[in-house]
Amino acid sequence: MKYILKNTIKYIAVGAFAMTVTSCTIDEVVDPNGPSVEGVLSNASKTQLNEIAVGVESSSRNGMGVEVTASGTMAREFYVFDADPRNTGDLLGKNGISLDNNSFYSTSQWTGSYNCIKNANLLIDAIANTTAVNDQEKAGYLGFAKTMIAYELIQLIKSYGKARVDVSDPNNLGAILEEAAVLTEVRSLLDEAKTNLEGAGDAFEFSLSHSYNTPEKFIEFNRAIAAIAAVYSGDGNAALTALNDSFFNLSGDLKEGPRFNFGLGGGDRANPVFKVPSESAEKPNNGDQIIVHDSWITEAEAGDTRVTEKTAVRPDPTTQDDLSGTHETRLYASNVAPIDIVRNEELILVYAEANILANDLGEAETALNVIRNAAGLPDYSGAQTADALTTEMLNQRRYSLWCENHRMYDLRRYNLSDTLPIDRTGDQVFNVFPVPLSENN
Repeated sequence: MKYILKNTIKYIAVGAFAMTVTSCTIDEVVDPNGPSVEGVLSNASKTQLNEIAVGVESSSRNGMGVEVTASGTMAREFYVFDADPRNTGDLLGKNGISLDNNSFYSTSQWTGSYNCIKNANLLIDAIANTTAVNDQEKAGYLGFAKTMIAYELIQLIKSYGKARVDVSDPNNLGAILEEAAVLTEVRSLLDEAKTNLEGAGDAFEFSLSHSYNTPEKFIEFNRAIAAIAAVYSGDGNAALTALNDSFFNLSGDLKEGPRFNFGLGGGDRANPVFKVPSESAEKPNNGDQIIVHDSWITEAEAGDTRVTEKTAVRPDPTTQDDLSGTHETRLYASNVAPIDIVRNEELILVYAEANILANDLGEAETALNVIRNAAGLPDYSGAQTADALTTEMLNQRRYSLWCENHRMYDLRRYNLSDTLPIDRTGDQVFNVFPVPLSENN
């Protein structure tokens, strides 16, 4: 029995953030104030549909903290120094240990992503069985739901290298597919969603917490995800086409794009990657910290402003489990700081990669120079070959997208995981999470 997927959703809670999940085991609790699944599958009201839509967006944040910190640790972007020895043991393969397929780093994101996917499938099913909204309004819900499913499947691919695409019927789950097959399904689903969104009129019937909250703007987000899926599939030309319909802007604000928002109110959640900064040598934060891998500091080009913007020197170097580091994270200013879903900076890097794949090396170099110049660096001066520009592109992604769940997958998809440093004798390099044990039963 696939416990995680079959038991992800039993009841729908009313409220903007009530559908969040933080572990692989989900208790079945009847919410007296919220409708049951059966209740919304039979002529759901517009209010009920909107509650599910808000739940889709909210639950997309589930598992994000572990997704980022576990993959970043495995990719030697940083260490997580806290009370859990698995963060410096399992994830780094200490003394030859293997990854556990029933530990938090295996189950957390899988559960979180499929919680969101299940919510989105529930919305799709409810739309098919309601008279509360017209066809144009239905198209908006469908385009949103399908886009979010595709986004989550990409996150699963980055972490697990495979995913179960067909989960609409929890009693008859589809097979777990390998990466290429999943990406094919994702790209098709995103195109379907775009068609839906194009027929959705000027406004959604539901609210989103970010500014990409109309069908027209959400198409731009959809096409950004489509461009990412295309480069992950090695299809540069398709990525360039998708970028033309996204919010990509070679001369625009690098920070532009939709974000996940956080809060401290009832039912909401804090930014899961924020860490309290050290105040002084007398008040170092030693209890729960992201310690930057020294190689990220020492291998940066002189003058790269991303180093000082994203990290800070600790009052004293810190050591735990025979690992040490001189810098700590400053990526997020507070525990309610938003996290980018995708931003223009990433899309410019996708544009560079797409042009390398399409063999327009001059345009790829132009895009990389936009990123370099924004970080206070001079224009690229290396060879204008596909291999050299790919190395440069990956390096710019390393610094622009640090601690954002990209590095492990970037190295894996370019067969470069074996270039990572070994920090202690007996350590190993892992580049993919194990699928949870419960999914193999």
